[in-house]
Amino acid sequence: MNTVDSIEARPSGAALGAEIVGVDLAQPLDDAAFARIVELFHRHEVAYFRDQRITPEQHVAFSRRLGELEVHVRQDCLRPGFPELFVVSNIIENGRPIGSQDAGQFWHSDLCYLREPSRASVFYALEVPQKDGKALGDTMFASATAAYDALADDIKARIENLRVVQSYAKGYYSVRRSGPRKPLTAAQQAKTPDIEHPLVRTHPYTGRKCLFVNEGYSARIAGLPQNESESLLAYLLEHATRPEFIYRHNWRPQDLLLWDNCSTQHKAVADYELPLRRHMERATLKGGVPH
Repeated sequence: MNTVDSIEARPSGAALGAEIVGVDLAQPLDDAAFARIVELFHRHEVAYFRDQRITPEQHVAFSRRLGELEVHVRQDCLRPGFPELFVVSNIIENGRPIGSQDAGQFWHSDLCYLREPSRASVFYALEVPQKDGKALGDTMFASATAAYDALADDIKARIENLRVVQSYAKGYYSVRRSGPRKPLTAAQQAKTPDIEHPLVRTHPYTGRKCLFVNEGYSARIAGLPQNESESLLAYLLEHATRPEFIYRHNWRPQDLLLWDNCSTQHKAVADYELPLRRHMERATLKGGVPH
């Protein structure tokens, strides 16, 4: 059994991110060990475990212990038998993709377009593309807390009470390597209307302030003239993903990685294509109404 005394974090050296060692997630976790993992996750915003040989049942069980799980609106990308697991993969079987082929190739925060955006995501690497001995398909993570903290005081005062419109349709219809997507169904549109959230969020567990804007889904700043909205949003988007706020994760097969969808945003690096195969599965934790 895993015990709290065996668990420690190895910080990445970036503004966020740490490897958690001394854990085998295929084995039972007592309450103290689990609480230690959650504490380290909140502290580092991105936490990952190497060499975790877990089943889909174990992936779901560990994720559910963190909180209630979402079922993604894209039913065609869910793992058969495990609707809690959203498949991200470029693999084609029987003439059809087994998951989302080009998910996340822009900066975004998962499910930020819902009334209650996701708390966190739990991503498991099954297949990682390799070329000339190098793993491809990295994921970049940017700290929304570090980005907020680095803003000038006058900018903080200007944005403190503003709200941003998050739009699933904006991200869904963006230009993608695999070409245009088929239109959203009426049912999908009904589940994902545009919604306003605070531009500056307070993290529900740490109390830290987070800059809650992203390239993929942030459509405009509510209540501002179009030109002013576009100018301010462009500035904040560029600021939020400056190099000093970023951790870049180089995947290995059997990595399990948690990221916080309030205090971070992320982007997939699309530097591979078939026949190089990538296969990941994501469980997504429900969150609360931003404030």
